Amino acid sequence: MKHESIEINSGLLIVLTLMVISIGGLVEIVPLFHIEETVEDVDGVRPYTPLELRGRDIYVREGCYTCHSQMIRPFRDEMLRYGHYSLAAESQYDHPFQWGSKRTGPDLARVGGKYSHEWQAQHLIDPQSLVPESIMPAYPWLLESELDYSQIEERMVAQARVGVPYSRTQSEYDANVEQFGQEMADKLHVANGADMLETQAAAEDWDGNPDQITEMDALVAYLQMLGTMVDFSKYEDGHFNQFR
Repeated sequence: MKHESIEINSGLLIVLTLMVISIGGLVEIVPLFHIEETVEDVDGVRPYTPLELRGRDIYVREGCYTCHSQMIRPFRDEMLRYGHYSLAAESQYDHPFQWGSKRTGPDLARVGGKYSHEWQAQHLIDPQSLVPESIMPAYPWLLESELDYSQIEERMVAQARVGVPYSRTQSEYDANVEQFGQEMADKLHVANGADMLETQAAAEDWDGNPDQITEMDALVAYLQMLGTMVDFSKYEDGHFNQFR
């Protein structure tokens, strides 16, 4: 009878429901404030270079995340198809993260280096020319659109404000040298943003057109980086495989 009295009293039911939800939320959230590090350090994980950052912006702009996930779950069938399950550390510099909510196309968490630059560019220009059964739309304008990176420094600063260690001061730069090495620290220094983007774009023929920096250059550079930061061969018998 007491249970029935609660069910027929909507106000009391709402209050008690909110109390239960609040208690459950506190039980899950409060312990995190007493853990020194909720995301373990993983060798190789770094922020995106300026070119990769612009490629990621284009990836988000074109809505690629609506059909492709970037999160391999720790299940045998997923790891057999896509590779090692995703680590929390791999997304620590993602704002917002690109885990996705469905897979119309395959997961892209480990797509980097799986195909050539030429394949990636052609697949974006005309997906059906490489995968006839694909329902992916074509993005030919990426090859024709010159990449706008006039605000790359501002974009890096915005990321720094939410926790990505792009350096703006000498002390931040020195910290990046210690953590990521001199070469990477130079790429992560805000003042070097445009120069580093141009250097990386020119270093490889990302889109097949070396005479122009296009949006295709940036997107292919981003895709070719995905899943390549961590050398999982080092952990074949290590703690990363504890959930297999």
